[in-house]
Amino acid sequence: MEKVYEFLKKCETYFIATADGDQPRVRPFGTVDIFENKLYIQTGKVKNVSKQIKDNPKIEICGVVDGSKWIRVEAVAVEDDRLEPKQHMLDAYPMLKGRYAAGDGNTQVFYLKDATATFYSFTDAPEVIKF
Repeated sequence: MEKVYEFLKKCETYFIATADGDQPRVRPFGTVDIFENKLYIQTGKVKNVSKQIKDNPKIEICGVVDGSKWIRVEAVAVEDDRLEPKQHMLDAYPMLKGRYAAGDGNTQVFYLKDATATFYSFTDAPEVIKF
């Protein structure tokens, strides 16, 4: 899981795919954190992505580094409504504190469950990590 975290951090921006009924939706994300040995992402409850994950928590993440290495992560996004993981995420991304606060009723964090991450490149065989 640590390798997945490090790769997504290196990407800076990665993409999350959700389902909106029968229509796939993809959008950029930039937050990733490890809290209590779980990999977390963050969004706002007012966003469409939040509603889509609530309706169908299966997501996929894709990110690219250096144009030649990429990752795909299949997972179930599980909301963690405690203040502690929200605050941990915001402490890791202080620039978000102008728009989010741990107890604002909008900040939302999800940890990835039943995740399969596959690392790809043009030169190496794929590497799979499950967590």
